[in-house]
Amino acid sequence: MLKIAATGADAAKGTSVNAAVNLRVPGSRGGNGDADSEAEFYPKGRTEEVDGDTKGKAYAFCREFLSGMWKSIAEEDFQISIISGGLSNLLYLCKLPDHVECLADEPHQVLLRIYGAILQGVESLVLESVMFAILAERALGPQLYGIFPAGRLEQYLPSCCLRTEQLRDPELSAEIAKKVACFHGMVMPFNKEPKWLVRTIDRYMDQVLGLRFVRDAQVKKFNKLMKHNLEAELKDLWTLLAATPSPVVFCHNDVQPGNILMLDDSDPSSKGKLMLIDFEYSSYNHRGFDFGNHFCEWIYDYTHDQWPFFRENMDNYPNRAQQLHFIRNYLSESNGYAEDAGPEDRARQEEEMLLEVNRYALASHFFWGLWSIIQAKISKIEFGYLDYAQSRFEAYFKQKKLFT
Repeated sequence: MLKIAATGADAAKGTSVNAAVNLRVPGSRGGNGDADSEAEFYPKGRTEEVDGDTKGKAYAFCREFLSGMWKSIAEEDFQISIISGGLSNLLYLCKLPDHVECLADEPHQVLLRIYGAILQGVESLVLESVMFAILAERALGPQLYGIFPAGRLEQYLPSCCLRTEQLRDPELSAEIAKKVACFHGMVMPFNKEPKWLVRTIDRYMDQVLGLRFVRDAQVKKFNKLMKHNLEAELKDLWTLLAATPSPVVFCHNDVQPGNILMLDDSDPSSKGKLMLIDFEYSSYNHRGFDFGNHFCEWIYDYTHDQWPFFRENMDNYPNRAQQLHFIRNYLSESNGYAEDAGPEDRARQEEEMLLEVNRYALASHFFWGLWSIIQAKISKIEFGYLDYAQSRFEAYFKQKKLFT
């Protein structure tokens, strides 16, 4: 599902990169820390206005990294607005006034990404920045205009993120499958061993076991989650996945609607109108995780504007026919069918993949469930993290009954 990243020490302390640059987050009073409550602090939904301190910091970043006309305008002429929907990072659209003419290839508007509460570690941030730059050079992602400890400036692509219900569109699902196949086919200068998933989930598990909440609403939700005996459950999950063959490829690890852009300048009838973005979780990993994670995202809508700021519908998990449609388009794009395979061999390969991806969907639920529990403690982004964690683990146990 989502996104975020501070060293293990920083995460344990509950610190945020935002604090280092004194950027206020939207609706900080209603964040998910111990000092705040839950739904009652969001009677009007999401925060929509940018405060003056944040605008000043954003103005400084744009002046320093973009220069040109960005350096010539006064702060009062600088335009900034919140881009909602980020669950790991704070996103802003920064623009020059309409009357200002850009110099040469200078951008008229950019996306400012401020890293949220960091769980992945500084090393992960460095790797993600390298990856972002590589994909930009290959025209597979937005251009990179500036990078700094608190975040980065990116090309703003005229586009819209997919909506959850669009994942079920057969044409779009086929194109997403092909994009994932191309992503998996890339060779990246990173560690090729599939260590990321196990190391990250194990680290999250250790952090969750050390968490303490003080507000009654959060204590009750946390205690309910811990009744699942997550430590023992995780051991069973690792045993199951060890017995589930899945090739190692370069995975996106977060192919959810908010990370799939539909580009505005594409002909609706043409191919290639989608672009995968946001690579902070990308790594070499087992193929099944990318598939299973994407299928889990069919359940969740993160655009809901009232607490807990998401909706779920377990019935939207793709059925067998929808999964096969995705798998077949993936295999066709990646030449993944065995050479000279007949209909029976292809059917057998597809059945094996169905089991593979649905078992790895369990890992997706576990990953984002633990992630969300930690976010409930350290993040100030407006989102019902503990509610989301409960939803992910409920989906985990439902899925487990079907594929174990």
